[in-house]
Amino acid sequence: MDKRTAIVEQMPHLMRYARALTRDAVAADDLVQDCVQRALSRLNLFEAGTNMRAWLFTIMHNIHAQDMRQLGRRPRAVPLDNELEERRGTAATQEGSLAVRDMARALDHLPDEQRDVVLLVCLEDMSYAKTAEILDVPVGTVMSRLARGRERLRKMMDEGVPALRSVK
Repeated sequence: MDKRTAIVEQMPHLMRYARALTRDAVAADDLVQDCVQRALSRLNLFEAGTNMRAWLFTIMHNIHAQDMRQLGRRPRAVPLDNELEERRGTAATQEGSLAVRDMARALDHLPDEQRDVVLLVCLEDMSYAKTAEILDVPVGTVMSRLARGRERLRKMMDEGVPALRSVK
């Protein structure tokens, strides 16, 4: 299989992971574009017989980490429309949507290293070994971060975190 074709086949996975990382469709599109652009410019570095998905996720993770470091140096701008929408409230028939929103907010409150592991293992269904390879950490670190991240999510969902509302 051609390397470029293999990249194209991974696009849905890249987009899903990017949306989970950024929580913003436009930023996710930009992240995927940056990832694919970097992968294509370094296609000669990809070793045949290795996992293309893991290679691309490693590139995406590194780009996202770099972007987050840069964003940490300046204040985060939040569109006023989003703030007004959150304050408006929702109908009581949307419990499933509220649970998903609350989980997304709880994920946002996790430390980055725990959130990355939870997203890769739980959302992307990556093995511990592939997750360790992508994040460049030992497998044991992946396992402990995942356990701590899941436990922290459970507590936040049970007790609530700031800005989480429970539906009764």
